[in-house]
Amino acid sequence: MTGDVTVISGPTAVGKGTVVRALRTLHPELWVSVSATTRAPRPGEVHGEHYLFVSDAEFDELIAGDGLLEWALVHGTDRYGTPAAPVRAAVAAGRRCILEIELQGARQVRRLIPDARLVFIAPPNFETLHERLAGRGTETAEQMARRLRTAEGELAAASEFDNVVVNDDLGTAVEQLVELLGL
Repeated sequence: MTGDVTVISGPTAVGKGTVVRALRTLHPELWVSVSATTRAPRPGEVHGEHYLFVSDAEFDELIAGDGLLEWALVHGTDRYGTPAAPVRAAVAAGRRCILEIELQGARQVRRLIPDARLVFIAPPNFETLHERLAGRGTETAEQMARRLRTAEGELAAASEFDNVVVNDDLGTAVEQLVELLGL
């Protein structure tokens, strides 16, 4: 697979989705993949828009049928993956593709698409990450602790990425992405 693929990754609650939505608002020509997940929808999330919410059996079928470009077990509880067919179709059509995925998936994409651009979204500091996660109000204390433990390892992997964008100010982070992508 060749084409213009950019992976946006980073730890939980860093604002990846917010940054990607703001980027897409400025540049609607960008194609953003919709990940499949086995986790339950959070309040306000819409199937097919935010995620493809699937059962464990459906996810197993996607894996068995080579229907995922990448996939991973995240936070030890839920699986996430990028459906392969829509990405291949977008690349074949010459679209600029954005994959908003987690670290394990980014590593898989790097192996599959060596010329993909990997961008790590980082928090200004760990305290801000903790505040953002708590502010969502969508996880229990145990889930938050697990996500923060995962985040520590993800932050340590930032050097594996082509670029790091600190999400301290949304507008500045989006401007940096626009520049990196040459938009």
